[in-house]
Amino acid sequence: MSDILTSTLLAKPLRDPSYFTNRELSWLSFNRRVMELAHDAKVPVLERLRFLCICSANLDEFYEVRVAGLQQQVALNVPQPGPDGLSPQEQLAAISQMAHHLVKQQYKALNNEVLPSLEEHGVRFLRRSEWTKKQTDWVRDYFFNEVIPVISPLGLDPAHPFPRLINKSLNFVVTLDGVDPFGRDINVAVLQAPRVLPRIIRLPKKIADGPDDFVFLSSVIHAHVDELFPGMEVTGFHQFRVTRNTDLFVEEEEIDDLLSAIKGELPQRNFGQAVRLEVADTCPDDVVDYLLAKFKLNRGDLFQVKGPVNLSRLAGVLDQIDRPELKYPVFKPSLPRSLRGEAPLFEAISHGDILLHHPYQSFAPVIEFIRQAARDPKVLAIKQTVYRTGNASPIIDALMDAARAGKEVTVVIELRARFDEEANVSLADKLHHAGCQVVYGMVGYKTHAKLAIVVRREGNTLVRYAHLGTGNYHAGTARAYTDYGLLTRDEAMTEDVHKVFMQITGAGQVGAFRKLLVSPNNLLTSMVAMIEQEADNARAGKPARIAARMNSLIEASVIEALYKASQAGVKIDLVVRGMCSLRPGIKGVSENIRVRSVLGRFLEHSRVFYFENGGLSRMYLSSADWMPRNLYRRVETAFPIELAEQRQLILDESIDNYFRDNSHAWELLPDGEYRNIEAKEGDPLHSAQDFLLENNA
Repeated sequence: MSDILTSTLLAKPLRDPSYFTNRELSWLSFNRRVMELAHDAKVPVLERLRFLCICSANLDEFYEVRVAGLQQQVALNVPQPGPDGLSPQEQLAAISQMAHHLVKQQYKALNNEVLPSLEEHGVRFLRRSEWTKKQTDWVRDYFFNEVIPVISPLGLDPAHPFPRLINKSLNFVVTLDGVDPFGRDINVAVLQAPRVLPRIIRLPKKIADGPDDFVFLSSVIHAHVDELFPGMEVTGFHQFRVTRNTDLFVEEEEIDDLLSAIKGELPQRNFGQAVRLEVADTCPDDVVDYLLAKFKLNRGDLFQVKGPVNLSRLAGVLDQIDRPELKYPVFKPSLPRSLRGEAPLFEAISHGDILLHHPYQSFAPVIEFIRQAARDPKVLAIKQTVYRTGNASPIIDALMDAARAGKEVTVVIELRARFDEEANVSLADKLHHAGCQVVYGMVGYKTHAKLAIVVRREGNTLVRYAHLGTGNYHAGTARAYTDYGLLTRDEAMTEDVHKVFMQITGAGQVGAFRKLLVSPNNLLTSMVAMIEQEADNARAGKPARIAARMNSLIEASVIEALYKASQAGVKIDLVVRGMCSLRPGIKGVSENIRVRSVLGRFLEHSRVFYFENGGLSRMYLSSADWMPRNLYRRVETAFPIELAEQRQLILDESIDNYFRDNSHAWELLPDGEYRNIEAKEGDPLHSAQDFLLENNA
């Protein structure tokens, strides 16, 4: 029977849908793995709460963008099946089933594990029935002093239609009995929780029974909702939240000014088509049906939850609780040995390429690279790409200082960085006013490459220095995301970086790149060619191995090339954090491919691509995943690591180390499911991230 099955599999073309996992369902599997960290007793309890909040926030964005897009395809009758062959309708049905199960598990973890564990440590979220007399009095004062002045109850009648509720806002539907002073027989009202008020409120120590007592804003309003409808009887009070399509619609080919177009679209983002409704599980069916009708949704779009509908807002308490024992231990990022002296940064880079591995190694050298360039009288020009930087960015401050000092400063800002559009529009205005030349990327392509170049006069020569990275120029996420960066003055590489900027800001052909791989130019074709070379080497009996790590692996042409390499005997090790459409371990197709997903304290964000190349190994670090959007619709770069010791270090730390993880690792199976890898009896526990923290201290 196995021989018959194998011959049947081999008879299929490698693009057969059975060899691909749907990207949306794979993403939901990833988010389920995030949620599983909330179940893990090895994780500090406040971090378990954080993972629940991350899981919830992830699901919000998934519905705002991915599910919304599929619903639009169905509405417009646009089939567009992916490599897995599922139609939009089939995907939505499968998504609904998986997402409902995921949400059920989220609230089970919250109510049965995380909240009880927090309560054992003195962190409590008090129900109304648990308030003492002093607490009840304090909450009443809070309601009248803080809530009443800013809340606007809306009784629904022909003059007051159902309100246009903002995306993901906390709302309450109130059922009423009686007649108001105007003689209106109103039986339904809607309350929008004021956005200016915190969703979770700390009780003062003088009335708290423990070190960290909190109440929900929803409980405060519920306890006093009668005060908002005097003379009427409140018969029901139920929280709900609607999620909307938040993709911006900007027809780039039809506009003259991208900045103005995005500014015009931003106010509409929070009022797109409804895609999901969340309600408290105590909400009666007739009220649920009423809300579904108002938002034009069906029962498959409904989530009835046992707890706060805005679960991600629980993250607001994490910074309010000063309990180090309930969080991950504080760590101090190290510096590479080459930067531990007193030498100026440009001098240190002149001695050789400097590799940085964040967050284990400090992001400070990247900030200092721009700061020193801004202050250095020998520096003539700075060019940098900006995707996300955060609100108070020392790098942006340094760029503005450089412009004010008379240096030529060019900043490529990606206005379409999802959910950072408003921040980037504001940032563009700020940089403009400081004297920087601001460019908004290229029509039809997001600029996702992470590049900075400094032109410095040294004697009679102009020398270029560059930073190339896999992650954003964001000092905050640099402590939470794993990423690599390279500081170099290599002539060919810096010339290529210069060409990328010329390509983005100018027009015409910039010529061939000597060392960088750039999308949409040659990144995809080069990666496929290197995979095919490994297959040729394996067939010729030469050393052959592919090892790679990335956020997502979706691109069908890359997957097909990997299948062919596996069939040729190439050993392929892949660390893929999130979505993976490739199916490993299929006999005769992908039996030489292993795929691991590793999660933990830090968000795995590095992209590393290693090829054995017959003993003359090649390695690239990149801003790009193996996804269609990165390879076809974005400006991305992959840069070589040319020092053998650096290649070996990255291979050890970012690939082999992760295949030893038996703490928070999952193995992808041939059917697209994931199996948690657990330490065998007697084996030491190995966490890839903890290992890197210890070895970079």
